[in-house]
Amino acid sequence: MSVFDTYYEDYDRWYDMHKNVFLSEVAAFRKAVPSKGRGLEIGVGTGRFAEALNISDGIDPSENMLKIAAKRGIKTFIGKGERLPFKDKSYDYVLLSITLCFLKKPDEVIKEAGRVLRGGGKLIAGIIDRNSHLGKLYGRKKNRGHKFYEKAMFYSPKQVIKFMKDNGFVNIRSYQTIFQDLGDMKIPERPEKGYGKGGFAVLCGQKS
Repeated sequence: MSVFDTYYEDYDRWYDMHKNVFLSEVAAFRKAVPSKGRGLEIGVGTGRFAEALNISDGIDPSENMLKIAAKRGIKTFIGKGERLPFKDKSYDYVLLSITLCFLKKPDEVIKEAGRVLRGGGKLIAGIIDRNSHLGKLYGRKKNRGHKFYEKAMFYSPKQVIKFMKDNGFVNIRSYQTIFQDLGDMKIPERPEKGYGKGGFAVLCGQKS
């Protein structure tokens, strides 16, 4: 079993313990996620972000995580982003929330996301910026063999933007949040445009 199938309750509980972090990330996503249209989250996990952002469909390889996502009202599919079980041009937007760092072939997943997007559809990726204070914190966790992050590969916004451009996405916009240490956040933060200051970056590209 994967670490996410084994420790799915620990993963979900983290968001209850860090509510202001979660709400800050949701606020950054809302700058990019369309208010209308059919959406899919790849790597939906327990459905926290999909529920908060009104995304109807979610796919993930972890059966235990999908059970929680289903309870949150998400239509769930078991599977991987490299081979999506959906027809071409099925969705208006696709979300990847802290998913790219766990993928062996992120470029293939972005390409596959492009396949299921309609023309002009949006791909929105939320990442821990590897060059930020948060990225360095999680890098230390990775090096210490953290159960979730031991095998993670963190990327910079520039790297993810290149993935997007290489797969035909244009008009790429970016937003950022998590400017403080996680333990110092007393209220949710307001997102800002760009990247380089915040620990969490949202990159949004349009299918050409």
